[in-house]
Amino acid sequence: MTSPTALTHQLEKLDGRSYAGYKRLKGDYVFANKFTLTLAHIQGDPFAAPSRVSIFVSHNHSQWPQDYWHNQTRRVVLADFLHRQITHVIPQIQQQRGSGKSGRLVVAPTSQAVLARTAVQVTPNGIEIRLGVGLPAFGRRIAGQAARELLTEDLPQLVSDTLYYRPEYQPGVERHIATVEDANALRAQLSEQNLVAFIANGAMLPRSSGVDPLPLSTAVPFKAPSSLQVTLNTPHAGDITGLGIPAGVTLIVGGGYHGKSTVLKAIAHGIYNHSPGDGRDQVVADGNTVKIRAEDGRSVTGVDISPFIDRLPQGISTTAFSTPNASGSTSQAANILEAIEAGAKVLLIDEDTAATNLMIRDRNMQALIAKEKEPITPFIDKVRQLYSDHGISTVLVMGGSGDYFEVADHVIALDSYIAHDVTAQAKAIAADYPCDRNAEGGQHFGTLTQRHLQLPSFDTGRKPAKVKTQSLTTLAIGQADIDLRGIEQLIEANQVRAIAHAILTWQQQNRSHPLQNLLDDIMSWINRRDFDALTPYPMADLSEFRRHELAAVINRLRSLRIIADK
Repeated sequence: MTSPTALTHQLEKLDGRSYAGYKRLKGDYVFANKFTLTLAHIQGDPFAAPSRVSIFVSHNHSQWPQDYWHNQTRRVVLADFLHRQITHVIPQIQQQRGSGKSGRLVVAPTSQAVLARTAVQVTPNGIEIRLGVGLPAFGRRIAGQAARELLTEDLPQLVSDTLYYRPEYQPGVERHIATVEDANALRAQLSEQNLVAFIANGAMLPRSSGVDPLPLSTAVPFKAPSSLQVTLNTPHAGDITGLGIPAGVTLIVGGGYHGKSTVLKAIAHGIYNHSPGDGRDQVVADGNTVKIRAEDGRSVTGVDISPFIDRLPQGISTTAFSTPNASGSTSQAANILEAIEAGAKVLLIDEDTAATNLMIRDRNMQALIAKEKEPITPFIDKVRQLYSDHGISTVLVMGGSGDYFEVADHVIALDSYIAHDVTAQAKAIAADYPCDRNAEGGQHFGTLTQRHLQLPSFDTGRKPAKVKTQSLTTLAIGQADIDLRGIEQLIEANQVRAIAHAILTWQQQNRSHPLQNLLDDIMSWINRRDFDALTPYPMADLSEFRRHELAAVINRLRSLRIIADK
């Protein structure tokens, strides 16, 4: 290890030389025995991606009370709090110091969720942050003086302003901890209360816009109907009352623009803990909740979709169905069966993004097109069987078909974002105006199968496969492009990147896996170790993910192979 004085001397010698000379700086530098700066990778030129650096501060020097990091949950929360502080402070410190990315300080972005991320990590030993740092240059010549200011003044200031404990941080970090621990407590009570989701009274569900995840300032606070109110206990906020959505089949109905989809999206994101002030920080869902939609054009590989689609023309089997270009109904059927295969216990479906012909076949269409001519069994005939046969609940947003009244356990109406329990009215209407359709698809849901699969090779033959992400829409692993638009519960590009590296790591084993076993292995591997076990070097832009989004990405690999049972 080297001192900052030695670093200063090296920079004085390198001033004005070719940019490649910066590579001599790789190594560790100890600042006054308070923190260690590691220059892990030096960018090739000032216009390339910033250099990778890390900073480590022991708990003895940071002086954060042990109560804030004594268990894993609190370490994740403290890291998230510090990450947001760093994001706030960096614009105040950094300045352009030459050509290209000279002087830039880059930290991976956060979302509204509190997640474990590699950018900032709190361990039992201390705090580590990973940054991108643009080493200064004029043209392609080293700007030694500017580099000295950046590395020996700006970075120590960032450490001082963010990583060391200050009494004024206490209210903020304690609120952060309380918010997450309360959400965990709410989620832990769902199963024992026979609930799949909970929305606290006073929650602010609408977002500012489609691109702004902050709560809408003029939103109507959520209020649960009295008949569906439950009270759950939390360690910090005490008793919290709100809407408890029971297991089974629940419909969310109402006119357009009255809040149906907003409520469903809040439930979909209830799998995550949210930062204080998000408005959804007391909205929780079962951790195995999966949002389902139709997805025209996606590839499907070896999925048994026969519970929904069977007896195709020309005798084509659907027990191991594959297509490079699925229709809306076929893709939605595959999405449902794949989610169940990965361990989903709750399905969320919004009619706005569903395939109509998979959702309903009314009596008029049954009269016109005989069942023997229609290979699709609609979801309305399978939704109760999902629950009775397999314990899988469904929450549906439905504004266009009252036929679902007959199969629903509960019906919740949204009127100008105000929730009402209209189950009795809906059942009365169903009794007065029965849909008179014939139930299709038999008395049971059908077979649930587990596929043996082999991950494809992504190598180009010359170099290891590279990972590229484009927001939450597209992932490229080597030359394989994966459309992510249908995976709606991904919330950070860093999750996508972590999933890609997990897939690459397991692909290198070059063996087949039952999908459940593959998911179990990857998730337990990460839990036993950390994200660094998935990558060739420590990365600063990975976030935790669920097995369900991992499975969804795997299922969208167009070169995925299914191995026949032996």
